[in-house]
Formats: sequence, C-alpha cells, structure tokens
Amino acid sequence: MKVYVIDLESVPTRYTCEWKGHIPALLSEAATHRDRLDVEIVNISGGEEQLKATPGAFLNFAQTNVYKNNQLTQVAKLFSEGKVLPGDQFIFTDAWNPAIIQLKYMSQLLDIPVVIHALWHAGSYDPQDFLGRLIKDKRWTNNFEKSIWHAVDYNWFATQFHIDMFFENVFGCFGLQLDAAEWQRKSLRTGWPMEYMTKTLDHYKGLKKRNLILFPHRLAPEKQPEMFRDLAKSMPQYEWIVCQDEELTKNEYHKLLGEAKIVLSLNLQETLGISCFEGAIVDAHPLVPDRLSYMEMYNERWKYPEEWATPEMYPNGGKELLMEKIEHFMENYGRYVDEVSELAKHLQKDFFAAGPLLDKVLGPVPKGDK
Repeated sequence: MKVYVIDLESVPTRYTCEWKGHIPALLSEAATHRDRLDVEIVNISGGEEQLKATPGAFLNFAQTNVYKNNQLTQVAKLFSEGKVLPGDQFIFTDAWNPAIIQLKYMSQLLDIPVVIHALWHAGSYDPQDFLGRLIKDKRWTNNFEKSIWHAVDYNWFATQFHIDMFFENVFGCFGLQLDAAEWQRKSLRTGWPMEYMTKTLDHYKGLKKRNLILFPHRLAPEKQPEMFRDLAKSMPQYEWIVCQDEELTKNEYHKLLGEAKIVLSLNLQETLGISCFEGAIVDAHPLVPDRLSYMEMYNERWKYPEEWATPEMYPNGGKELLMEKIEHFMENYGRYVDEVSELAKHLQKDFFAAGPLLDKVLGPVPKGDK
C-alpha cells in the first residue's frame, strides 16, 4: 500500500516548512513501529520554492493555486500510468484543495478505490477567516466545502470547536439534512502532526525572562492587533512586541518566546492556536479569551472572560479588566511556572500529536508498544 502525502507549500513564517519533512517521516516511523512493511510513503510536492504569504494570510492566495495544480498534475499522471492501486491512501494536509475533487473523479471512474484523508484548517464557513470575510456570495464556497467533505473519506479537525462550527455553517446554513452516522464516521478529531515542536523549542526554555508580552499572531482583523497596540500604550512599564512587525526569522521568533513572560491572545478566530502552545513550551504564560478552541484546550487559570476583548466591551471597561489580569501575571510570573509546564505536556499530548490520524491510516499500535 502506498500512502501519498499531498503537502502544503513552504512558507518560512508558517509551520508548513516543518510539515514538509516531518509528516512523511512521522508516517514512515509509525509504519515501522506497526510492522507495516507493506507501506510506502510518497510525498507529492508542488514545488520547493519558499513562498511569502499574502499579508495577514496563512498562504499566498495566487501561488497556492499554482502549487496545488502542480500536485494535481502529478496525481493524474500516477493514475494514467497505472501506479495508483486499490487501497492506496491520500492525505491532503489542506482540505481546501480542488485536487480532491479530481482525485475522487479518477478513483471512481477508473474503478480504483482509494482512501482520502483531509485536514481542515479554515474556510468560508468561519465568518472571521479571510474566506469568510472577503467572499460575499458564499453559495459557491459553501457548496465547494460540502462537496470536499463528501468526497473525503475522513475529514480531520484539530478541535471539537472546529468540528461544531463546520457542521453548523456548512451543513446547517441551508437547512440540509445529513445522516448522523455518516457525520460521526467522517468527521474526526486528531492532534495536528506537530510532535517535533517540544524538541524544537526545548533549548529556548530557560532563557532569562524579560518583562515582555508577545503578540505572535498574524496581522489580520480577526486577531485584533490594534487592541494589543492600545494595551501597550497604556502599560509602558512592560515591553510589548508584535512579532510580525519585526520580520523575524524562526530562530529570532523562538528566542523572543523564550524571553517572554506572556503570550497574549485577543483573537476572534482560532480553530487551534499554535503560538500559545509554543509559548507554554518555553514557560511563557498563555493568556487567552474564553472562546473558540481555547475553551476546550485551557483551564480557567489561563483564560479571561471573552467579553473583555470584544469591540463592544473593550472600550467600556474591558480594557481595564484586561490590564489588571496582565499586571497580575507579569508581577507574579514565578508562581505559575510549574503549572504552565504541565499545561504544555497536556497540549502536546491531546492537540499537537497526530495519534488518531496515524491509527486510521496505518492501524493501531500493537498492544504493549504504546
């Protein structure tokens, strides 16, 4: 059996760089651990050039289509040359990939049944995402997302919050019925394949801390960077850095994480939240609103009432409450170091390791080997 990995293009400021090498290696290691000598991992790349994301976005809105079209061409050639066999599996590391439709077309019309997996990051079903904000006529995107979901055998999400939002906004918005058993079978949660993160960041742990508060998110409206800048003006006793203002290398970014005391989220859109986990690994305390994916990932220690960071309440008392919370964490930083270390272990195990995905693709780990 071949497992084809349809990867994401490499953007230096995103985790897609690490995923290019990590996911094939992770699958290969997992196959060996399960004694799956019949499995061959094949990576389908659309090019090796590192691309710059569209400002504020996850990927480049134009170049991502060039990349995905290159991948589709390769997949079509594999079918035409008879190299794809029944039972082979395809893992799309981004579900918003039109090649899924063409793959399903070839698989069914050529009678070569394959298994398709896809990882959902975001889409037009999220009103705070770029697709949700910029695309006004969502009839075509809603039907595209619905078609992708049906074409895929296993749709993977990183949080239950994301699963619920997808169902409500993709299948609920037009009042369409969906078989409950099919929904449960095809909509699954797995940790994202980021097993490497703790090891990557480990040598940044133990750096001397500064009175530093970081905004590590994209410069997009749903992340509310202007709210962060306003807090910085009102609390000049601390150092505040918006990471994407600095054009940092990965090493420079990780060093700032290691020196920071707080990683602050004011986000209106978050289906996982990688940067807050990165901060926790190096003992930077995450401070997040009690909404979105954060609700299931963090206990009350690390959350503040979501209303404080809304456009409505922030200028009407929310700002002052946030400032009190930030000051408490900054002035009492040492009290919570052990707790944040435990938090990082919990997040790694439940949200940043892809065990359920690996088990579905390759079968479970033999008993006694876990």
